[in-house]
Amino acid sequence: MDDLNALLEPGMLVMHPERPDWGTGQVQSNIGGRITVNFREEGKVVVDGTRVTLMPVIED
Repeated sequence: MDDLNALLEPGMLVMHPERPDWGTGQVQSNIGGRITVNFREEGKVVVDGTRVTLMPVIED
């Protein structure tokens, strides 16, 4: 797993690659590889950054 997750900061928007139905999420915290994200359709989820690489969302 690459370490793109280490670049994620609170306020950034992301998508979960395996759960597109969760919609866009906003990073709440990123501590020790545990990334807390508030997803539009799923609510607050803690993602294990060693197992899942979240995809940054770029808004125009």
